[in-house]
Amino acid sequence: MRKLLSLLLVPLVAAATLATVGTPATAHPAKPFPARIALPDGFTPEGLTIGRGTTVYVGSVLDGAVWRGDLRTGRGSVLIPGTPGAAKAGLKIDERGRLWTADFTGGGASVYDPGTGARLAHYPFTTDPNTLVNDMVITERAVYFTDSTRPVLYVVPLGPGGRLPAPAAVRVLPLTGPGATPDAFNNGIVALPDGDLLVAQMLTGQLVRVDPSTGGSSVFDLGGYSVDRADGLVLRGRTLYVIRNLSNVIAVVRLNAGYTAGTVQREITGPQLRSPATGDLFGSALYVVNGRFDVESTPTTDFDIVRVPA
Repeated sequence: MRKLLSLLLVPLVAAATLATVGTPATAHPAKPFPARIALPDGFTPEGLTIGRGTTVYVGSVLDGAVWRGDLRTGRGSVLIPGTPGAAKAGLKIDERGRLWTADFTGGGASVYDPGTGARLAHYPFTTDPNTLVNDMVITERAVYFTDSTRPVLYVVPLGPGGRLPAPAAVRVLPLTGPGATPDAFNNGIVALPDGDLLVAQMLTGQLVRVDPSTGGSSVFDLGGYSVDRADGLVLRGRTLYVIRNLSNVIAVVRLNAGYTAGTVQREITGPQLRSPATGDLFGSALYVVNGRFDVESTPTTDFDIVRVPA
């Protein structure tokens, strides 16, 4: 009798278990990440970087404030208060979790604790009042910064394990070739897998490869395609995203095996792009910050981050 009861009960228990686990009515699908994240009115953003988890950071080109938010919830607050007359452009998080900022009109760069906002280091590059330290790329050995008004890269060498150097270690790398074209407005920068750097020239509409050891450069072949108003660059594998601000276009470029040329596969555009400045990848999405460079920034001007399929 006991054996007979077992044979009858086991299938019933198993069926009940399967029904409980697989019943669609009890499933709770994950809430989708917001397609738009509002920034504080009047914030005047320029740089954006995604840190650990779903944390995103945005810098203000107005006063140097840094806003920290969450891609999952869309909520955030100012981490680093602004200072009148200061400005921050490009932002990046390094492998040790430190937040780097290009201090735009300040002629240098700063490094912060991304949790507390405390400044860990400051690197002055130049005293030229007309300088615009715009964007950066972090490699294993150094951090390279573009200057939109001078044909140079600023180099902050990193010590063993990514140790921060003394300010005196900073060096200036003069550019030669097309990278030194007058009034080119060198802007976004990424590191190619072969060790060279790729720099966007916003006003010439071209990309240039730069040898980080010599400063020599050459035009990156895009098959005649112009990246006029090229601002931020984002690279994943052999796919390059060229964010073109006033054009309201993101060009998706497939690089060749030698990283000497690329083919534009498609353009991303739409009303959600409002003079996009730069962006960063998270999963299968590209998050872009809208700089709204076509309007005058006032204390009531709205700014945002938007998510587009990558």
